Amino acid sequence: MEQSDNKERREEVFSKAIRAGKRTYFFDVKATRSDEYYITVTESKRRFNNEQGKFFYEKHKIFLYKEDFEKFANGLRDVVKFIETGEIPVVDEVEERSNLRDQGSVEFEDLMSETEDEEVESNK
Repeated sequence: MEQSDNKERREEVFSKAIRAGKRTYFFDVKATRSDEYYITVTESKRRFNNEQGKFFYEKHKIFLYKEDFEKFANGLRDVVKFIETGEIPVVDEVEERSNLRDQGSVEFEDLMSETEDEEVESNK
């Protein structure tokens, strides 16, 4: 019984659902076996499968680890502020150099998984 309780705790510590039109966002706090917290953010959209004549939920998930919380929150705050005001946020030079050093020069297309790369190649 204790083993089952520990597994459930690792799977979900806290959860918050946000309904937004046709989408629902789930913010779930989970714990690793060493009790380090991380967040999963899931976007869920209800879709209809014409072939089966049934509804299903399409889900997209990201994992956000403790060491990335501050950078993620800062980036989200900056883009929301830009959308609300139209003003490009001032970037701290030290932070920008640190981000560039951490990331190198990364393009979105570089982030595709090997499976996606194989799918792209097979569709050519």
